[in-house]
Amino acid sequence: MRNVFLFIRRYFNFLFFLVLQVVALSFLFRYNKFHEAAFLTVATEVTGGFNKKYNNVEYYFQLKKTNDSLAKDNVRMHQLLKENYEAPGNEKKLIVDTVKIDSLKKIQKYYFMDAKVVGSTTALQTNYITIHRGAAQNVKPNMGVVSSQGIVGTVVNVSQNYATVMSLLHRQYKVVVKLKNNNDRGTIEWDGLSPLFVTLKDIPKSVKVTKGDTVLTSPTSSLFPANIMVGTVYEVVDDKTSNFYTLKIRPSTNFFNLEYVYVIENQQYDEQKKLEDSTRKKFQ
Repeated sequence: MRNVFLFIRRYFNFLFFLVLQVVALSFLFRYNKFHEAAFLTVATEVTGGFNKKYNNVEYYFQLKKTNDSLAKDNVRMHQLLKENYEAPGNEKKLIVDTVKIDSLKKIQKYYFMDAKVVGSTTALQTNYITIHRGAAQNVKPNMGVVSSQGIVGTVVNVSQNYATVMSLLHRQYKVVVKLKNNNDRGTIEWDGLSPLFVTLKDIPKSVKVTKGDTVLTSPTSSLFPANIMVGTVYEVVDDKTSNFYTLKIRPSTNFFNLEYVYVIENQQYDEQKKLEDSTRKKFQ
């Protein structure tokens, strides 16, 4: 404290001059329109420069986070590319009049479309997500929806430019999945309790299941390509009255901060459904 007083005493005249200068300039800029406008212009320019530099720094650090997310997304999508194509289950080639017709040519079965999430709920018994992509952008009901983390749900209704998605956190939602370790299939559904967990049923007790096991989409699903992440086993519930486990699954998708999703079109869905419905009617 003594040094502060010595400093003020030593430079009193200079400090007093600065105070008077600031007061004089404030009066000048406050009561003179021309000088006030000039001061605001300079101040805006200076603060704008500082803000630009600050935003550049902030953007750099945010950009790293964004790039990391995009990189992970790209890796995941590349890993799924082989699952998007399907060839007929025939190891022969047809030959007619010495002209070879390749019946094994792979065709793209699944087509991905990005969409912005504009609304969602997680606290209800029947949760839906609204996306900004609709009939005008080739979205139809019964299309699967995934995020960069895992499955999200299924499109159930569309308008011209929007669509509603029945979330995995919906009491009526069910999807066939498999355990990664042994490919045993079961059904995922939600009990309506915690939005942090869903339930996997129909896994027989003869299967070895441990906490942390990965759950993926099944190749028998008509909505999703095989091997898309669903979640991980959080708890194995051994029901003594049943021959099947009830597995508590932590979904890989964070439904609380969804911003972008991918809508999946199964380009053979109508053909498959038409055949299955026809077969069902024929043998009833």
